[in-house]
Amino acid sequence: MTEDNELFACQVSDFGAQNKKRISLGGRDIFIVKVSQQYYALDSFCYHAGGPLYNGDIEDFGGRTCMVCPWHKYKVCLNTGQNYYQSVDPHNLQKPPKWTAGDVRQRTHKVTVRDGSIYVKLSPLDGSLDSDHYNKHKDI
Repeated sequence: MTEDNELFACQVSDFGAQNKKRISLGGRDIFIVKVSQQYYALDSFCYHAGGPLYNGDIEDFGGRTCMVCPWHKYKVCLNTGQNYYQSVDPHNLQKPPKWTAGDVRQRTHKVTVRDGSIYVKLSPLDGSLDSDHYNKHKDI
């Protein structure tokens, strides 16, 4: 039995050694990524220029787990969709850069794992996030 608006995405066993799975769900092109035993879902194309975020590397920066877009190396926090970058103080260039979470730019979706199945509740594609422009349904 599924909760309201949850869609079946795949089986946990579908991941095998892979830690990412790109799917079409509810007319959306999304990918699910597994980090340790936690699952995250994001729209497949990067908020910055539509790069294939789903092909990016998973890396930790300043205590946050991010997808790194292969086109321009933009970093997207898996759990929030915030852009993540190193900021500098232009008035004190001796001070080292620090990792900073910016605005939410990439659409994320709620993932639930139940009885070996992965369900996703899609967040609304309402044009309010930069990634919405690139993430209309595409054939995969």
